[in-house]
Amino acid sequence: MSSSSSIAEVLGSPQAVFGFGATTLLLLATTFFYLKNNEGSSSGRGGEASSGSVLDKVEELDTQKYPGGYLTIYYGSQTGTAQMFAKQIASESESRGFHTRVVDLQDVVDNEDHRSITDIATLDAASQNNIDVVNDDYGSLIRATLAHPHYREKNVVEGRSRAIFLVATYGEGEPTDNAQQFVEMMKSKSGIRDIYKLEDSSSSVGNGGEQLEEDGEEEKKNDSGLSDDNMVLDRSFLRDLDFAVFGLGNKQYEHYNNMSRFMDASLATCGASRIAPLGLGDDDDDLEGDFENWKDNVLWPALTEKFVKGGAADALAAARKDHDDGLELPECPYEVEYLTNDGASKKFDLDMIQTSSKHYVQAMDCPIVASRELRDPSDPGSTVHMEIDISKHMSSLKYLTADNLGILPKNDSALVELVAKSLGFDLDQLFHLIPNSAGESSATKHTLPFPTPCTVRDCLERYCDLTGSPRRSDLKQLAPYARDEMDRKALLRMSSKEGKAEYKEKIVEGHVGIGDIVTRLCPSIVCPLEHFIMVCPRLQPRYYTISSSSTVHPKTIHITYALLESEKKNGGKFTGLCSGYLSSLSKGDMVRVFVRDSTFRLPKQPERPIIMIGPGTGIAPMRAILQERSHERKSIGDAQGPNILYFGCKNRSSDYIYRDELEAFSDEGTITELHLAFSREQAEKVYVQHLLAQRGAETWKLIDDGKASIFVCGAVKMGADVDHTLQDIIVQHGGMSREKAKAYLGKLQTAGRFVQELWS
Repeated sequence: MSSSSSIAEVLGSPQAVFGFGATTLLLLATTFFYLKNNEGSSSGRGGEASSGSVLDKVEELDTQKYPGGYLTIYYGSQTGTAQMFAKQIASESESRGFHTRVVDLQDVVDNEDHRSITDIATLDAASQNNIDVVNDDYGSLIRATLAHPHYREKNVVEGRSRAIFLVATYGEGEPTDNAQQFVEMMKSKSGIRDIYKLEDSSSSVGNGGEQLEEDGEEEKKNDSGLSDDNMVLDRSFLRDLDFAVFGLGNKQYEHYNNMSRFMDASLATCGASRIAPLGLGDDDDDLEGDFENWKDNVLWPALTEKFVKGGAADALAAARKDHDDGLELPECPYEVEYLTNDGASKKFDLDMIQTSSKHYVQAMDCPIVASRELRDPSDPGSTVHMEIDISKHMSSLKYLTADNLGILPKNDSALVELVAKSLGFDLDQLFHLIPNSAGESSATKHTLPFPTPCTVRDCLERYCDLTGSPRRSDLKQLAPYARDEMDRKALLRMSSKEGKAEYKEKIVEGHVGIGDIVTRLCPSIVCPLEHFIMVCPRLQPRYYTISSSSTVHPKTIHITYALLESEKKNGGKFTGLCSGYLSSLSKGDMVRVFVRDSTFRLPKQPERPIIMIGPGTGIAPMRAILQERSHERKSIGDAQGPNILYFGCKNRSSDYIYRDELEAFSDEGTITELHLAFSREQAEKVYVQHLLAQRGAETWKLIDDGKASIFVCGAVKMGADVDHTLQDIIVQHGGMSREKAKAYLGKLQTAGRFVQELWS
């Protein structure tokens, strides 16, 4: 907005002014005054901005420096990778001619001033562009950020907004935590209710279909996944938005990149214009390579062609070539303020913590009250049953049966000391992390990666991933800090597209973490604490499906974990960070945990059957469900439906975990049928899916006639085999084609009757 703008210009026309009542005009005048008095500072050159208050302080755009105009990058991230990709685009944006801001999708939902800004942002729609004024809360929240008047082409009246969405898919096709509410909003506005049928999203409206509900009733749907009562919702709702979407997924999972497909489809359904084709990244192969290819060969060329006119593109390309040596120290968004012991009482602002790091604040320290080995001593592996006392944190750690427990592991103290010694850090020094006062994002929310004050030891132990394989972009960020030219060249070589094979062999397959790099492989690295925090990935929680019933054990949480160990190429031993951490703890030791909802939920009708498939540690949620059903059975007796369990392991004498409990459940009648697959007890290996196939007719009757729920937990490969076996059963005994059998399972999944929690 230029300094010469008037309120009439913001409103769009004199007629629009007279069309509003006194209260609305007062609100608009107040908002206009606020906007005018906050001109003069920018939301950030590639900085991370928040929509917590959408009336951001923004200066008039320098079109010589930013010929491409404004660009907003939104991310939905569970582990921080999508956020990292967003920052990569932002860091390159100035050299491409764009002024960017990076926005957490949660901030779209948490927008505090959406009503004020929406009044201004939509007035032009009524008078100029024929866009319907959005009156509902969902619409105003979305438009207040996506159509923010400050970040539009040209000006408020005529301009369009531009947005890039980087969206990860979590679990079985679900949104990340920070994208859940935004996804629900877009489902409502687009009318796309069934997010698992997006392959048909371009189909014409009106083709018949059916949707199974939880109670077995059917709701009419069309093949695009649109509900009939919401099929034509706001088709021009986002017609002034240009967008592109990149998805982060894993092809091992059935609903590969489901969330990015949904985002792409829902935005287009609401009238937005696609700048570039949907990009899909596969974390099972080369996610970073997929992103780089899309960014460099699809996104930037499309943005440049559409928005950077004349000779500006050539000038920017020449400038990039002059500075493309990868040796410039990156701008750090943080500052470290070292404190005396008196500073320990300094409070942190929860709103300053990134939403992808909220688990650091939510988690509670709880004591371990029991831990026992479940395998026979003759077995070389280890599977442990652990019980954690949550009685002192019942309000924050209340759980439902078969929910997930998030555990925050700690790095090995010996490695932490080596890293501190190599980088010259004082482990006992207390510090406070603050936004960089020299940067332009110092006043924004969700800027900081973890809560402080804390000691350097806590920082390295709890918040920095020292053992996980860094991404190639992390190596590139580390390179400028290496004083030795050989170290620097090695890091840059492995971070390049040409060095992918070497990176995979030496870093990924070699189980090399940043701790190894700074202490052994590239010891010339000198990196200040705040820069190390910026470069080093965050230490992520590990999730375990709770193996206890919240009804039977309301004050303790049980988990079942396998110790992950393997041999390194150099002859050393690799131990999984979290399982190794847990195995080092004893009764009475504290562990930091938090509860996360799972998709396992018992049917509301207890008379309905349950089919449980959980080999190995996949038995965990089934144990919890059986405890719940056993408790329930004591109240309703024979009115409870059948409980069928399929369990598998190598050998009944070595790793048949919870054997006594399962046999007791069977003896008392809670387990109606117990099917056991011992893969190594005969010449030909037998797995749970083989036993399931043998009982095809009975299984189909339970599913179709009995409205059974099917719960599956375990490895992705096993889950895929079970899914295929269920399709075979439906084809053979239900008389359906393969395609219809797959759709039938999809309907069960949407209705909550087919639930899989799998890990790769």
